[in-house]
Amino acid sequence: MKEHPILFSGPMVRAILDGRKTMTRRVCKYQPSVSVRKAGSMWGIKGGDALWHFGHKIVSCPYGQPGDRLWVRETWMPFTEQGCPVGATIYRATDHPEPDGDSPLRWNPPIFMPKSASRITLEITAVRVERVQDIGDEDAEAEGLSWCNAASPRDKFQCLWNSLNAKRGYGWDANPRVWVVTFKRLP
Repeated sequence: MKEHPILFSGPMVRAILDGRKTMTRRVCKYQPSVSVRKAGSMWGIKGGDALWHFGHKIVSCPYGQPGDRLWVRETWMPFTEQGCPVGATIYRATDHPEPDGDSPLRWNPPIFMPKSASRITLEITAVRVERVQDIGDEDAEAEGLSWCNAASPRDKFQCLWNSLNAKRGYGWDANPRVWVVTFKRLP
C-alpha cells in the first residue's frame, strides 16, 4: 500500500465529509493523439499496479491503485490560540474563520499542507481511464455536486468541470481522457 497526497477544494472537502463524494476525475497528463484507437484500455498488471496502454505509451495512475490511500490536502491554518495544543489545525472548508486585515494569520494553500495536518484519508477502491464526456448521471452524483443550476447531475458535472479545467485547455468540449478514481473515506 502506498500513500499519495491529493488536493480538493472546500466544496469537495465538505462533500467528502458529508459522504456525497466517492469519486474524482483528474486530467491524464498524457493525452494521446486522435489516431490512437485503443487509448485508455487497461493493458495489464505489473508489480501490483494497473497500467493503461495509450498507443505506444504505458501509464500508471499517478493517484495510486486500488488499496492505496490518499491523504487530502485542503486550505488550512495552524491554530495558535493560547491553551490550544501545539499542532492543532483549522480548515477553511468547515471552520470558516476569516483573519481580519490586521491579523498576521493567513490561510495556507492546500499544496503546502503537510501530511500531519491532513484530517481526511481515502482508500482507493477502483481506477480507470475514460473520456470526461463518458460520465453518466450515477457517476456525476458520486462526484458530490450540490450546486450549479443544471437539469441533470451530468450537466452539473459539466459546469464544474469547465470551471476547473477549461482555462487549462481541458474543457468539456475538448473531451480529454481522465483518471477516474473511486474511493471510500477511512475513519
